[in-house]
Amino acid sequence: MGTWNFLWFLTKKVATGALIGITVSDRFASIVSINGMSMHPTLTPGSTTLMGWLKGDQVLLEKFCLDKYEFSHGDIVVFKSPSNYKETCIKRLIALPGDWMKVPETYEIIEIPVGHCWVEGDNAASSLDSRTFGPIPLGLIQGRAVCIIWPPERACKVERRIPEGRISSY
Repeated sequence: MGTWNFLWFLTKKVATGALIGITVSDRFASIVSINGMSMHPTLTPGSTTLMGWLKGDQVLLEKFCLDKYEFSHGDIVVFKSPSNYKETCIKRLIALPGDWMKVPETYEIIEIPVGHCWVEGDNAASSLDSRTFGPIPLGLIQGRAVCIIWPPERACKVERRIPEGRISSY
């Protein structure tokens, strides 16, 4: 009878831990692996070595900003791709609702519609972003990258950078 009690106790503890972990990951924070070159050199994409070790950046994604869509120019955000809901993207937030901005490599100036934002990768040559699909709905954003947590030698806060001379709020 002692073995069954121990197994039941262990099952309850594992289930409780899993539920707490899922809640924290869903509501407060999670860890995201970087894939692709669109944010290079700010974020380095990952790959798996022969020994199974992860190479590349893992970032901490905070989700408190989602309550009231509290974002700032220059934040790095993770969002669902507007063209493929199964794909997750990470880009720099350039413009917020109501901002007027100059579209890169054109003479076009647009106003970002209410409920949308403009995102771009730091590596323009290798980035599928708002320059391709236009402003994205704020509802697609899943969180804001706050720091690189892996690998240890790259652990640091993710810096906000705002492009010069492209945005104005009227």
